[in-house]
Amino acid sequence: MTFVIEEYTSYKQSIPAALDQIAADRVIKEQTSILIKPNLINSSPHPVTTPPECCEAIIRYIKQHSRAEIVIAEGCGDSVLETDDVFRELEYDRLAEEYQVNLLDLNHAPTVRKKNPSRPVFPEMILPEIAFTHFIISVPVLKAHSLAEITGSLKNMMGFAPPRHYSGRFGSWKKAAFHTDMQRSIMDLCSYISPDLSVMDASIGLADFHLGGNHCSPPVNKIIAGFDPYKVDRAAAELLGFNWREIPHLR
Repeated sequence: MTFVIEEYTSYKQSIPAALDQIAADRVIKEQTSILIKPNLINSSPHPVTTPPECCEAIIRYIKQHSRAEIVIAEGCGDSVLETDDVFRELEYDRLAEEYQVNLLDLNHAPTVRKKNPSRPVFPEMILPEIAFTHFIISVPVLKAHSLAEITGSLKNMMGFAPPRHYSGRFGSWKKAAFHTDMQRSIMDLCSYISPDLSVMDASIGLADFHLGGNHCSPPVNKIIAGFDPYKVDRAAAELLGFNWREIPHLR
């Protein structure tokens, strides 16, 4: 099974249940270095950002099945705050201390240069080297997005883009260079790096906008987990009432 949609009752119950259904334990057991990538665009609470309780359930599952080194990594997009500020305000520092895992600011991590001349927007990208050494677990929250239609497991990879290379000319947001052509930018980015495993928090859902607005009513009450990020995000789009075939980066 490549992905599953599990009913949400609590992170502690629903995330292990979803991961067991896709036999994630077998894959996690083989890993030595795991990077958990939540969606911490800014310091707003859930459902704008991934709550630490969601990542806590994933950490507990990893530790149950593996001795892998675990790092929680993010590069926030806030125009004022640094990622360490966001970690602190959302209590990821407490989570890291309790479970003896590391926190990493991807906005300032060591980088490598990658080239793919066939890509129309980013034929060359400078990305954190850790993206190419660790097993990546993308942990987004279910949200609509004004430019990408949805922000899911694939768009969550934008946190890897260092602002000093991708702030662009289009606003104060740290990843503003992606705004010129959001759909193809996501496609290009994911040709360089892509999640190995996705665990989407669709317990509530944002119906209109990725930084706020209306919550899904009723709450979606789902956890989506899978090894194929495209299938995970397509399922997420359908939960929001979208036709994923009309979203270019999911086609």
